[in-house]
This record gives sequence, C-alpha cells and structure tokens, in this order.
Amino acid sequence: MVSTAAKTPISPVLPTYARADISFERGEGAWLIASNGDRYLDFGAGVAVNALGHAHPKLIEALTGQAQKVWHVSNLYQVEGQTKLAEKLISLTFADTVFFTNSGAEALEASIKMARKYHAASGNPERYELITFEGAFHGRTLATIAAGGQEKYLDGFGPRMPGFVQVPLNDIEAVKAAIGDNTAGFLIEPIQGEGGIREASKDFIKALRKLADEHGLLLVFDEVQSGVGRTGHLFAYMDLGVEPDIMASAKGIGGGFPLGACLATAEAAKGMTPGTHGSTYGGNPLAMAVGDAVIDEVAQPEFLEHVRRVAGRLTQGLSMLADEYPDVIETVRGRGLFLGLKCKAPNTDIQKALMAKGLLTVAAGDNVVRLLPPLIISEDEAADAVSRIESVCAALSQSREGDASGAAAT
Repeated sequence: MVSTAAKTPISPVLPTYARADISFERGEGAWLIASNGDRYLDFGAGVAVNALGHAHPKLIEALTGQAQKVWHVSNLYQVEGQTKLAEKLISLTFADTVFFTNSGAEALEASIKMARKYHAASGNPERYELITFEGAFHGRTLATIAAGGQEKYLDGFGPRMPGFVQVPLNDIEAVKAAIGDNTAGFLIEPIQGEGGIREASKDFIKALRKLADEHGLLLVFDEVQSGVGRTGHLFAYMDLGVEPDIMASAKGIGGGFPLGACLATAEAAKGMTPGTHGSTYGGNPLAMAVGDAVIDEVAQPEFLEHVRRVAGRLTQGLSMLADEYPDVIETVRGRGLFLGLKCKAPNTDIQKALMAKGLLTVAAGDNVVRLLPPLIISEDEAADAVSRIESVCAALSQSREGDASGAAAT
C-alpha cells in the first residue's frame, strides 16, 4: 500500500487533460454558451462527436422517450434497439453484422480481436499482426496505442503490446515488404484525424484491398472520426471505391451519447462466437435510441448533400485565406467537414487566438488545427467561421511581419 503520510496535492479529477479554462452550460445547434454567457461557434463538435449539433430536438426526443421506458438490461437479454440499429447500418453499408460498444477505442479493440480471431478460426492462429500506418491514432487502450505506434502515447506504459507493425502512409512498397507469415491484415484510417488530417490516397487504399485479397488478409478501417457523414458521405470508404472487411465507428454515431460500433462481413466475423467478446454497457437501450435517430438524419441524401455544399463553401473560403496569409496557413487539408489548417505559426497559438475570437477548434498532429463543425451548420455560420479565422490570420501576419522587420533592423 502506498503511504498517505504526506499526500501529494492532486486535482479531484485525475489531471490527464490540459483543459481550457472555460466551461459550457448549454448549447444551441452549432453554438455553445459558456457559464459566463459568452457564445462560441463550435468548430470542434466535441472532437467530431456532435454531428447534429447541440440540443437537437430529434435526439432529445429519442433519449427522453427511451429514458421513460428502460435504461439498461445488459447483454444477457435481447435488446430490440440493437437489432433495429444493426439492421439499419447493414442496409446502408458493406456489413453483415454489428457489435455495439461505448467508445471508439472499444470499437477498435473489437475490430483487432475480430481480425485475429478470423485467422485462428481459419486454421492460421499465427496470423495476428496488423500492419498500421505512421501518424495513426486508434485510441488510448494498451492495444490501440500500440496500433498507433506514437511514442508520446506509449511512453511510460511498459513494453509495447505486440502484434502491430507500422509503415509510412501511402507507401505501398513498404506495405509489401512488411507482409509476412504473421500478418493478419491492414488497419488504417482513410483520413488520419489526430495525425493532422492526412489522407490515404485512393490508389493506396485500392492497392491495400488488392493485397489483402491476394494474401488472404483483412482490410480494417478506422472510421471513428471520418464516419457518419463527416466527409459528405455516410462513411469515407464510400468515396474510395473499396469496401473493408471490418470497420470501427464511434464519435458522430451517437451524436454526443457514448456509442461505438464494429461493423463486419459475415466472413470476417466468423470467429466471433458466443463468449469470445462482450460488453456490459455496449448497445444499451439509451445509446441505441439516440444512435438510431442520428443515422435516420445523417443517412438522408439531402443531409449529405447539405454537408457537401457547406463544405465546398467553407473549403473555398479557407483556401482563399491560405493564399492571402501564406505566412500563417500553409495549406488546407481534408474533405467534407473534416478539415485541417496546416499552420506555419504554432497551431496551439492559432487555436487559442481563435477561441479568443469565439471560435472553438481542435489541435492535431503535424502542426494542424482541425475544423470539425456539427454537420448541421449553415452557409452563414461557415462564412462566420472564415471571418473569425481571417481576423486571427491578419493579426498573426502583422505580428510576424513586425518581428521580421524588427529583426532586420537589428
């Protein structure tokens, strides 16, 4: 037992987050209202979670309606909402079956276990390694930080969990060289979120699919952040001309309620028999009611067309800023409303400056500021965001010019 004779001061909430000094008491659509009454245009959406914004009436109706019936029964019994939402997802995607979780990391854990179990059930238990890609982020569990391979997340947690081999993104020759007797498949984000809105090219994804088919491997997609309408398609893979064998989804699928899902073909899931995996809370009636309402909204063709239209206007405006302020913004990355500003100035400085202007964003790797607004934003709100970003760019550009001229004078 650790001695408590001289207690080390610590926050009541474990201090693992570098939180901004602000809290929000309510939200309205794409806006958040702080406890002091200040309003913020939310281009973080809870890190791509609040797909339908804040206080969406259909989500409130779904949650409160289910809350008056039953909250939790466990997976010892049939849960009608699971069947309903699973059938809906199956009808809309490549999948034949769905396992429900509470988070993205859990959806990835299920996906990793499923890929390994598939080969064990096929008589090849030695095939347990997944080839993953540098810059990836798959979650915070021991397995998913090993899959991501980033030292900043691995440091201090002991030996890296085996079973993952990292190679550079979009380097198909490196992938071919990494395939061995223990390879089970490929795990990839079609667009890396935490890694800085870095896209896997269509040709690269198609080449992975071809290699998987040639070698009897599985193609596993992590669409935790890119899925559920974020790119202007229900899932990002739908614009790539390739279908995965397994796919992890979360974040937007619950619209703010904790929900994740592992989708798979019947063949990929053949090893997942009773007792091989489980979750106490996963797929609880509250989550299923909200997830069902989210999918009903986002899967509508007119909704996805709205995302693409607003995204086009937003991307155009951001590209003009990149042209006007090349000393601040290097380039604009991403698709749909899954966008990133590759910055010349430190991204955290820009993020803080934008917050001071009432615009919430999310920092990412590779010195990128992520723009992840609710998918229900209007064109006027997109223009409002561009205006706020422009004011920050102008101020930073003047500041950098002043620093440069001062340095030249000395």
